[in-house]
Amino acid sequence: MPKRKTGFVFDELYMWHDSGGGSFPTQPSAGFENPETKRRFYNLLAATRLLDNLESIRPRPASEVDLARFHTHEYIELIRQLSARRGGDAGELTPFAAGAFEIAMLSAGGVMTAVEEVVKGAIDNAYALVRPPGHHAEPNRGRGFCIFANIAVALMYARARLAVDRIAVVDWDVHHGNGTQLAFYENPEVLTISIHQDNLYPMGSGAVSENGSGPGAGLNLNIPMPPGSGVGSYLAAFERVVVPALYKFKPELIVVASGLDANAYDPLGRMMLHSECYRRLTNMMVRGASDLCAGRLVLAHEGGYAESYVPFCGLAIVEELAGLRTEVCDPYLELVQSRAYQELQPHQETAIERARELLTRIK
Repeated sequence: MPKRKTGFVFDELYMWHDSGGGSFPTQPSAGFENPETKRRFYNLLAATRLLDNLESIRPRPASEVDLARFHTHEYIELIRQLSARRGGDAGELTPFAAGAFEIAMLSAGGVMTAVEEVVKGAIDNAYALVRPPGHHAEPNRGRGFCIFANIAVALMYARARLAVDRIAVVDWDVHHGNGTQLAFYENPEVLTISIHQDNLYPMGSGAVSENGSGPGAGLNLNIPMPPGSGVGSYLAAFERVVVPALYKFKPELIVVASGLDANAYDPLGRMMLHSECYRRLTNMMVRGASDLCAGRLVLAHEGGYAESYVPFCGLAIVEELAGLRTEVCDPYLELVQSRAYQELQPHQETAIERARELLTRIK
C-alpha cells in the first residue's frame, strides 16, 4: 500500500466526559457510552507504534458561533447552564455530568480541526477520535448520547470559512444519522448517505423514502439493512449504492461518520461486521477520495460499544488510512468470518436494490 500522511485527533479530555451512567432505568452502571472503547482503541494504536506514524492534530474547541450554524442559541445556553451546575439531560437518552459543555465543544472542534487540516493539504486524510459523539444531535436537543452535531458543525464551518462547497457524508454507524440528515436535508451541495440497521435508533427514522427535499431532493440516501446483515451485504451496499453515489455527486471532500457498532460483538446493534470488512470499506473511501477530491477524507468517530472488539476494527481502519500494516492479528476475525449467513442474503439484496433505485435522482 502507498504510505499516506494521516492525521489523528485525540485529547485526553474526551475520556473525561461523563455521560451520566446508564441511560435506561436499570441498576447503576457505567452506561454504554463510556470512555473504555475509545481509550482501548487509542491504546492499541499506541502499543503497535502505529500512532508514531500519524500526524498528531491538537483539537481546538468549536466556538459558539460555530455551534450556532446548526444549533439554536437556546439549546447551546441550556447545555452551558446545566454543565455549569451538576449536569442533566440534553434531550433524549443523553445524560451528562458537570463539565460536558466544554468537552462537547472540543469534540465538535476536533472534527472541525481535522477537516481544516485536510482541506488545507497539511495531511492526506485524518481520523478524529472524539467524544461525545454527534450524529444524532438535532438543532434544539441532544439524542442518543450526542450533545452537539460534530460533523454537521464541522461541515457548516468548512462551507462558511474554507471555501468547500460540495461535500459527501457517509455514515456507517449501526444507527441512523438523523442529525446529519436533518442538517443538510434541503441542501443541494451536500450528499448524505447512511447505512444502518433498519428502525434501530432513532425509531421511525432513516427510511429509504427520506430522500431529501426542495433543492436537496435526491441527495439524502438511506440504506436501512435488516438485522443480522453481514459482510456480504455491506460490501454489496457500498459497491452498488454508496460508491456510485459518490462518483455521481463528485464531492470536494468526503467525511465518514465512523461508528463501529455494526461489529459482531456490539451490545447495541445486531449486525455481523469484522475488522477486515471495516478495512475494505475504508479502502473504498480512500480510493474514492483519491479519484474524486484529491484524497480529502476525514473519519469522525461516532458509536461502538464492544470494549474487546472496537480497538481491532479501529486499528484496521487507521492502518488503511495510513497505508501501513502492523503485526497485530485480529484474534476474533476467524470466528466472526465463520458465522452463518455472512454472505449477501436475498432479503438484504432487496433492501439494497431499493436504495439503488434512488441513484438516478442524484445531480
